[in-house]
Amino acid sequence: MPRTAILATILALGLTGAASAAEPAFDDAQTKAIEGIVHDYLLKHPEVLVETLNALEAKRNSDQLTAQTAAIKSNESEIFQTPKGTALGDPTGDVTVVEFFDYNCGYCKHALSDMDALLKADPNLRFVLKEIPVLGPQSVEATRVSLAFRDLKPELYGEFHRKLLGSRGVADEKRALSVAEDLGVTEAELRPVMESKDIQAQIEAESDLANKLQISGTPTYVINDRVLAGAVGADNLTAAIANVRKCGSASC
Repeated sequence: MPRTAILATILALGLTGAASAAEPAFDDAQTKAIEGIVHDYLLKHPEVLVETLNALEAKRNSDQLTAQTAAIKSNESEIFQTPKGTALGDPTGDVTVVEFFDYNCGYCKHALSDMDALLKADPNLRFVLKEIPVLGPQSVEATRVSLAFRDLKPELYGEFHRKLLGSRGVADEKRALSVAEDLGVTEAELRPVMESKDIQAQIEAESDLANKLQISGTPTYVINDRVLAGAVGADNLTAAIANVRKCGSASC
């Protein structure tokens, strides 16, 4: 039976399901016969299922890319801007990399060296950090301390970030406060800021932004018009940055 006939049959079955129960397109015997034909064909030609799944995955990826590109365009200021002094690298760099991260994300810890390699190799790069504590209460605790520290000492935020993300063990309030103390900011200074409505609002805003961009895990990067999910590595990030300079898109 030709593939076009099979597809027509499957479509007919779909239409049958959508039709009124009082006026079925096929009687029971016809339905069973059609189901048998489809079943036998798929057993003989399982590659049809593979092709269908591949096509479905490609469509989903295409739809997600379209949605993410539109979300980037409509939320540019929220994505690429950050409080004064807290963007790493060149604050007026010609390309901005935005990383969404969690202090307890193992892949984020691994990707810390990628960030430093990029900043060392590219003096014109601007790197913005977005904290989305998606891995539980301890991550939320660490982020509250981190954002409070950033508000009080923006010029030291990069150093705080490297020390806390680069440390071993769970990042929680106690560990984050210890890092802050090492950098000269006491718990007494941090506590009122940590517990303020402003810090909670910042966390909620970044989480909302991640949802708009369909970000489901960390690390995730935004470079110009593209979302790059996962610890993609310094080479892939470098290539995306080069593309922006070449054609104005992270993917030329």
